[in-house]
Amino acid sequence: MAHDHDLPAADDAPTTSCPLCLADGGELVLRTDLLRVVLVDEPDYPGYCRVILNAHAREMTDLAPAQIARLMGVVFAVEDAQRAVLNPLKINLASFGNMTPHLHWHVIPRWADDAHFPHPVWGSRQRESDPLELTVRRALLPRLAEEIRSRVPSTPVAA
Repeated sequence: MAHDHDLPAADDAPTTSCPLCLADGGELVLRTDLLRVVLVDEPDYPGYCRVILNAHAREMTDLAPAQIARLMGVVFAVEDAQRAVLNPLKINLASFGNMTPHLHWHVIPRWADDAHFPHPVWGSRQRESDPLELTVRRALLPRLAEEIRSRVPSTPVAA
């Protein structure tokens, strides 16, 4: 496993082709020295978040144990906030990186009436989303962002 000093600083990360080095990757909810949490603009999935490592790393084992613990602690805090605010039936957690090999976690609230349930959000659409339900869920997003910020320990952002 890597040590803190072995990871590149976020400013040293490759920026020419990695979309998560070039941009936040969604609507920024919070940023720490290690990571950021964003809301993803996915119309059928209000509350869909990504937890993105600031430095360009491909795999969890590129991180030191303390970094892994901090990163996963934030993933679980986001899940907990989604459960508290959105009351989904299920939360899906995923870290692929096949298309974007920059370490990030998808934290996706799921409902029995969502467009793909019970299949993955990347699978075949099962139904059309109910516009009224989506509107109600979207109205909760400011509260979700506040709840996430309240559950993630604040750490200074590296200058």
